[in-house]
Amino acid sequence: MSSRGSRASRITEDEINDLVLKLQALLPNFNQKRTERVPASKILKETCSYIRKLHGEVEDLSERLSQILDSMDTSGVDVETLRSFLQR
Repeated sequence: MSSRGSRASRITEDEINDLVLKLQALLPNFNQKRTERVPASKILKETCSYIRKLHGEVEDLSERLSQILDSMDTSGVDVETLRSFLQR
């Protein structure tokens, strides 16, 4: 493979910095405009932690939904009632 092809597949430092800033904007604890620079490692650690937290919330909500659906009489499911439960 030519060195030109391998350079084209590499991500630049500017691209990495841009991606880290985009991640930072998505994090609740870091999305405010800050004047001080937050290290990329801290942003990446916080991103991993936040994803784990969101995953746990999804699991909890899924469990709640399963419990609600299990307790319902599914033979005559009222769509509005189901929507109401899902929006809680």
